[in-house]
Amino acid sequence: MGFAMQTLEVMALAFVVLIGVLMALGVTLFVIDRTQTGDAIRRNYPVIGRFRGLFTELGEFFRQYFFAMDREEMPFNRAQRDWVNRAADAKGNTVAFGSTRNLSLPGTAIFVNAAFPPLDDEHAKSEPMLIGPHARTPYMAPSFFNISGMSYGAISKPAVMALSRGAKEAGIWMNTGEGGLSPHHLSGGCDIVFQVGTAKYGVRDAHGHLSDEKLRAIAAHPQVRMFEIKLAQGAKPGKGGILPGAKVTAEIAAIRGIQEGQDSLSPNRHIEVADFEQLLDMIAHVREVTGKPVGIKTVVGSVDAFDELFAAVDRRGEQSAPDFITLDGGEGGTGAAPMPLIDLVGMSIREALPPVVNLRDRHGLKERIRIVASGKLVNPSDVAWALAAGADFVTSARGFMFSLGCIQALKCNRNTCPTGITTHDPRLQKGLVVENKYLRVAHYAREMIHEVEMIAHSVGVSEPRRMRRRHVRIVQADGRSLPLNQILPSYNSVSEM
Repeated sequence: MGFAMQTLEVMALAFVVLIGVLMALGVTLFVIDRTQTGDAIRRNYPVIGRFRGLFTELGEFFRQYFFAMDREEMPFNRAQRDWVNRAADAKGNTVAFGSTRNLSLPGTAIFVNAAFPPLDDEHAKSEPMLIGPHARTPYMAPSFFNISGMSYGAISKPAVMALSRGAKEAGIWMNTGEGGLSPHHLSGGCDIVFQVGTAKYGVRDAHGHLSDEKLRAIAAHPQVRMFEIKLAQGAKPGKGGILPGAKVTAEIAAIRGIQEGQDSLSPNRHIEVADFEQLLDMIAHVREVTGKPVGIKTVVGSVDAFDELFAAVDRRGEQSAPDFITLDGGEGGTGAAPMPLIDLVGMSIREALPPVVNLRDRHGLKERIRIVASGKLVNPSDVAWALAAGADFVTSARGFMFSLGCIQALKCNRNTCPTGITTHDPRLQKGLVVENKYLRVAHYAREMIHEVEMIAHSVGVSEPRRMRRRHVRIVQADGRSLPLNQILPSYNSVSEM
């Protein structure tokens, strides 16, 4: 009995001390908040005003779980993310009781089912496509759907390894992003597209200029199938890449050829390329040195610029053309970027793709230059639309991030990614288990290809790239839909047959 009384007395004393500490803390915070001058809310509402910042910070997480409807969120809504997750888990992607999609929303794509579609045993099957016929080592690309550029540095070591293994498993290519080629890209054995960014990471000399010796060394890897010269990306058109110093580890610094722990800031353009003639010179040089197909990646600001590019190719001959052009949408991407550039600069891929395809075809370069579409194309309807609009390939970065387990926490630029994808914190990286995640990557790619083939089969064609603009209707502001070939006719009428 005495022991029990003593225990109660100790607990009561501890409670009194705790109350005292909390009161002292409250008084201290009250004085600090009342006397500070930087935050009006905290000054007018001491202590309580601090909760506003906390709730604002937590709001972006709670919205996606408790408040947002399936089709409301940005940049990707719950329905989009759920499809990727089901695909990555190799679960059935059938749903019950009808669509939750608002089919009267302007811009919605509706595919035109054939009156008499092919029989089930005549399934639409995707075919390989040749890129770079004038290169010494052309590339027969097996898949129309592939992994877009994500640099080692922007994403973590286990993320790169899982993507590499998953790409090999699914038979698709992986783009390195502008951060150079790491052993982790090669570890899975997949086909690789090496991106040459404006800072020439991985292929730069001591002065930051393009090194032919390093280009040859990269091209010597059999897995490196193509080179992509990056002019711009959707996250920050007109501005170079940004990698915060906290993410520049010793290994990443060595791969890129920069200083450890310092912000990695790329120039806003290639200093040796000031016009399209110089761009074609650079393409020809890289293709000659490496022997591999060479293309460019950019964001459309004005379609007129592409008319100038194709006109320059006309003057020189088709052998001078880029082997492919990757069009990135101005909707923003995976990297850290200033909000005005993410929100306000660059055309959407849905606006940019059809006229660029038309220009390419008008200049007679349809079979010479392959068009790769990128920019928020993470679901089958997005990819099928792009192919019908004229793209030869589609790449995705954020779709594959979702397959790795991304929860859209919006922490990509802070080295605090809770899923281990965009952080170099070893504790957080432990959450990304390569042996599990690479299978999700492969499942996502395969399911995407399967469901796009299913759409192609439904509209009555034998291969997804044979879908045409007449196979897609776009909902207008009055709720009616019009065929895409009526809104944005193809240049070559034969392509609509």
